[in-house]
Parts: sequence; structure tokens; C-alpha cells
Amino acid sequence: MNKLAFVFPGQGAQKVGMGKDFYESDATAKRLFEEADEALGYSIKNMCFEGSEEDLRLTKNTQPAILTMSVIAGKLLEEQGISPDIVAGHSLGEYSALVLAGSIDFADAVRLVHKRGMYMQEAVPVGEGAMAAILGLEDPVIIDLCAKASEKGAVQAVNFNCPGQTVIAGTVTGVEAAVELAKEAGARKAVVLPVSAPFHSTLMKPAAEKLAAELDNVTIRDASVPVVSNYTGKLEQSAADIKQNLILQADHPVLWIDCVETMKAFGADVFVEAGPGKTLGGFNKRIDKALENLNVEDRESLQKTLDYFKEVR
Repeated sequence: MNKLAFVFPGQGAQKVGMGKDFYESDATAKRLFEEADEALGYSIKNMCFEGSEEDLRLTKNTQPAILTMSVIAGKLLEEQGISPDIVAGHSLGEYSALVLAGSIDFADAVRLVHKRGMYMQEAVPVGEGAMAAILGLEDPVIIDLCAKASEKGAVQAVNFNCPGQTVIAGTVTGVEAAVELAKEAGARKAVVLPVSAPFHSTLMKPAAEKLAAELDNVTIRDASVPVVSNYTGKLEQSAADIKQNLILQADHPVLWIDCVETMKAFGADVFVEAGPGKTLGGFNKRIDKALENLNVEDRESLQKTLDYFKEVR
């Protein structure tokens, strides 16, 4: 094995019940859930374990819930002697990556992403912004059709996830126009996503500005292992770069393909997705079939991943 990457999922990976078996069987998981509840002043633990799905889907709740679950998954691996050589996360997941890299304290990250969720929702009122996934078209084609659709309303490509899967975001009219153009251009699929705001688009500028003020109150340290930035797609370790890129990340596209290529160039060939779901593993496979993708989201997947490393070692 060359190098090991930990990657952390973003919004959309949440599900009711996540983290419960960790909480019931592990002291670290219990402590982190309780620390998250204390940082927030309400119980994200109960929201994760008992729902409702609607509450969990609210951006201000989704973000701390996924972050808590992801950090727990990463810490449980570390307790078993499995530590990453490099880390990255998709959108919100970048904050989980920074906690594991020792750059941001867990409680600060929980509060930060809760506020990040609120600011993103406030930036564009519910019902005015949208996102859509475009499958089966090349990125230059998508960028071009967004430019055309912008006559109807702001829209741009915001998540370059893997070859053949790009997400666009903007105003409802802009996104709907782009979806129609994508279908005409021969997209395999073009679907509006069930999200409440146009994340990573220029419409998020007000959120980025508020986030910048918030980050001034948080201690950010140099990372102990390289972190790959969504905004640049490149390695970073200095506290100043990390802070700047977190601000820019809010209203700029997520360059996930670039992030994975950077981790590969660094020597990573095994990727562990720490947190709910297997979305990133799916993207990574489409970027490079040769990559080994594992995941940790419950006791069972943790055991499978631990068994893999026992064999490899």
C-alpha cells in the first residue's frame, strides 16, 4: 500500500439512525456526540438517532450532524492505529477533514458548520435557489449551456464530482433553463436536487462574508497532514491558506476530480470514506477504477475496513 487517504462526505449523506450503534458501543463516539450537543446548545444526537427526517434535512442541522458522525468514524479508525497520510472532504466534509488533521477543534467545527448552514440558507430564501445534477455530458458542454441559461437567471456548474456527473446551482429559473438545455444536448439525466439553497454558487457570497467574520473568532492551526482544498484542488497545510480557502469554498465550485487527482499524485491508492454513505467512493471509482475504496459508517463497515488493513499489513 502506498499512502492512505481519509475522505469525508458532504450534505445529502445524512440518514436518521446514523451513529447510534457507535454511540451505544464506544466511549469516544459517546463523548463526541455529547460534546457536539454542548457546543450547539441542542441535541444533534437525538436528531441523528430519532429524526424527523425533515429536521435532519435542514441545512443548519445536517451540517453538524454529518460532521459529528464523520469525525467519530475517523477517530475510531485512528484508535485502531489506522491514520491518514492525507485528507479531503466534499464541501461540508472539508471541515471534518480539518478536524482530523488537527487544524480546527471539534467543538469549534460543530459551531462553525451550524452557522455556515444558517448563513447559506439566509443568503437565498427557500424557493428561490436550486441545484441540479447533470449526468452524461462533458464539463465544457455544461459550462457552456449554463452561460446560455444565465439569460433566464443566474446558474453555474458548482460540483465537478466525477466524469459524467456535474452539479449546477443558481436561481430556480436559471437552473430549470439549464436542465432543459442539458436534456436537449443529450444528457443521460438532468434532475433538480432536493436541496434548500444553491450551494457553492456566486449567490452564496453573503454567506461567505458572514463565514469570514465567524472564522476570525476560531483558532485555526497548521494541519498535521496535508489537506486537499475544494477551492484549489491542491494540497495545503498552512493555517492562513486553510482559512482563506474555507471562505472561498462557500461561494466557489467544489473541484472533487482535481482533489482526487492530487491525492493520487501524492501517492494515495486506498481511500476510506469516513461518515454516512458511500457517495465519494462512487465518485472515486469513476475517476479511477484502480483506487481501493473502503467506508466506515457503522460497526459493520468499521469491522470490514479493519479486516482489510489487517490483511494488507
